[in-house]
Amino acid sequence: MLNTEKQLELRHYRCVVAVAHSLHFARAAAELGISPPALSKQLQEAEGLLGTRLFLRSKRTVAITSAGALFVAEARRALEQLAQAQEVARRAGRGELGRLEIGYVGSAVYSGVLQRAFARFRASHPGVTLQSREVAMELLPGMLEQGELDFAFVRPPLRYPEGIDSVVLLRDRFVLAVPEHSELADGSGMVAPQALAQLPLIVPEQEWGTLETARRGGFAPRVVSRPGSLLSVLAQVSLGAGGAIVPQAVLTGITLPGVRYRELAGAPIASEIAVAFRRHEQNSAARAWIAQLHAAAVP
Repeated sequence: MLNTEKQLELRHYRCVVAVAHSLHFARAAAELGISPPALSKQLQEAEGLLGTRLFLRSKRTVAITSAGALFVAEARRALEQLAQAQEVARRAGRGELGRLEIGYVGSAVYSGVLQRAFARFRASHPGVTLQSREVAMELLPGMLEQGELDFAFVRPPLRYPEGIDSVVLLRDRFVLAVPEHSELADGSGMVAPQALAQLPLIVPEQEWGTLETARRGGFAPRVVSRPGSLLSVLAQVSLGAGGAIVPQAVLTGITLPGVRYRELAGAPIASEIAVAFRRHEQNSAARAWIAQLHAAAVP
C-alpha cells in the first residue's frame, strides 16, 4: 500500500537547518529570504510532521533539542546530496559527465588516430568515461545504428545505415607488404601493380586497396586468405603465405619480422580513417565529442 501520510518537504529541511545554524529566527529568515512568521510556521509544520520538538524557543533565545541536533545532522547530509545530484545533472546536460562506447578497427590504433582523438577529448572532458574495443569492421555500422556503440573508427569506403554520418581524421595511402624472401621484397623503386598478377594475396577488412591495385594492374587478384584484422594479415605475410595491400600507417604501428614494405607505382591509392556517429545524437557527451571531431577533421 502507498504511504498517504504527509511527508516533510525540501522547504522544511532548509528552514530547520537555517535556524540550527544561527539559532536566531530573524537572521535565519533573512538568510532564507522569508519573513520570521513564515519561518516559524515552517518549523511548526516540521515538528508536527515529525512528532517531536526540534527547538526550544523563548522570546529571547532559541535552543536546539537532542532530537533536533540528530535531525539537523541528517538534514545537512540530505541537502548536500541533493545539491550534488543537481550539479551532476547539470554537468551531464553540458556533456561533462557520462560514458561513451567506442568501436574501432586496428589501423585506427596503429596510425595513432584513436590515441589522439581520445587524448583531446579526455583533456577537455575528464568526467566522461571512454570504453573502447576492437570490432570487425563489417559489424561497426550496425552496432552504431542499434545503439551498441556511440562512435566507430573505420576505414572508408564503407556503407553506412541511414542516419549515420562520419568525418575523416586521416588521409593515407596503400602500400605493398611482402615476405622478406619474396622477389618483390628487394629494390628501392616502386612496384608496378601489374607485377602483382601472380602474387598470392592476403586481403584485410578494407579490401579497396587490393581491388584498386588489381584493377590498375589489369588482373584478377589471387586471394588466398581473409584473416580479418591488419595484424592477422601481416602475421600471415610474415609467415610467407603471400603479400598484402595495406595502409601505409601500419609501417609505424606494426613491426613484424619477415615483412618488407614497398611503395606502389602510379597515383597513390587513397586510404582514410574516419569516425562514424549517429546524425541526430541526443547524448550530450557524444555531441560534445562530435563537435570536437568536426574541428579535427581533415579536408
